[in-house]
Amino acid sequence: MNDFAGPVFRPDDAAYDTERAGLNLAAEHRPALVVGAVGADDVVAAVRGAAATGRAVGVLATGHGPAVAAGDDGVLIATRRMDQVRVDPARRTAVVAAGARWRHVLAATTPYGLAPLNGSSPSVGAVGYTLGGGAGLLGRRYGYAADHVRRLEVVTAEGELRRVTADSDPELFWALRGGKDNFGVVAEMEMDLFPVGRLYGGGLYFPGEATADVLHAYAQWTRTVPEEMASSVLLLRYPDMDLPGQLAALRGHFVTHVRIAYSPDTPTRTADGERLIHPLRALGPRLLDTVRDMPYADVGTIHHEPVNASYVSYDRNLLLHHPDPAATDTLLTLAGPDAGAPFLAELRHFGGAYARPPETPNAVGGRDAAFSLFTGTGAATTDRAARDTLHRKLTPWATGGANLNFLGVEDATPAGVRTAYTDDAFTRLRRTKSTWDPNNTFRLNHNIPPA
Repeated sequence: MNDFAGPVFRPDDAAYDTERAGLNLAAEHRPALVVGAVGADDVVAAVRGAAATGRAVGVLATGHGPAVAAGDDGVLIATRRMDQVRVDPARRTAVVAAGARWRHVLAATTPYGLAPLNGSSPSVGAVGYTLGGGAGLLGRRYGYAADHVRRLEVVTAEGELRRVTADSDPELFWALRGGKDNFGVVAEMEMDLFPVGRLYGGGLYFPGEATADVLHAYAQWTRTVPEEMASSVLLLRYPDMDLPGQLAALRGHFVTHVRIAYSPDTPTRTADGERLIHPLRALGPRLLDTVRDMPYADVGTIHHEPVNASYVSYDRNLLLHHPDPAATDTLLTLAGPDAGAPFLAELRHFGGAYARPPETPNAVGGRDAAFSLFTGTGAATTDRAARDTLHRKLTPWATGGANLNFLGVEDATPAGVRTAYTDDAFTRLRRTKSTWDPNNTFRLNHNIPPA
């Protein structure tokens, strides 16, 4: 396995530890080989070499959402060097290489007044996010990112580089968009762009004593807002210490952070955004209020998430119907300022275009959800138990599903992965897996086993 243009790292190499590390360290990779791919040919060589020796293959772009750690029987393909982005402004499309992060895509598209269906963090990898569905700040208006993929260049389990479209390979194209890296390694993706040059967005940071009023008002407010309004609420106690990127005004505070992203049809309608969020601003004083008219290039500031800082987070996700006052009180009791919760909790508004089937069908599930509940905590058993209590108590309002991109290492089991799909879709995915990867070579992930 020496036919690579990019670097190759083995456990005894000095740079091995740096190369194998993702941002979320909840799963620690120690593969036999890390291939620093610089192009599709390197991906092909890595998959062929792994298949010839019976090794599992995993993909590492940024490592935000780890699933299964690559052990010494695995080959890890690090795609971060493949970060090219090409834009066709006339067709409103972008071609994105395997390791490009959303910040690379935004830098290439926003000068044309065009926006991708990116996630909340500019440091997340565009391809992995999209293949897992992709629920971002334009999703209520346009749908999942996976709904707007036109073409994929995929290295299959046989080591073949294949151009996959709805016409060339309809079943594989269906499965890849929602099935993530279970069916091959995507070397390149072509996707739609949208004419969104500006947003009315930012954060309303309320103190802990306002949390009850904010949560109940937010739950009612989301029943009336248009599809152009995307929002979420984060409940988090900020550490009382200086951390990179942490706003000084939030240090040591329990914060109820309402995130706003309003994308009107025309920039002149941003005044509607002010009117729409007035009921939330009227709830009381805020620690910070950063909601403003902004260029879409600044979209990554809305959620104010850590950038390129390693962390350990055991994530869980639950999709919910619209919460009633009892559900909101449950969230408040177990994750609010008086709970002492050792986890963060985010309630993200779904619905709108998320609920509509795409023009070209795909495997993405969860279209019946009104909200997503995401939680993240540390490795301690007691912290994870507290987090799980919240999920269990909210079960009466749950759809029974989950969002694949928001599942963590504890749900990288067949039962956990199964919750991200409808029954029919999961059965179909397993059949497709049997066709394209019968030996389950691509199993270092939230795995879909062959039928």
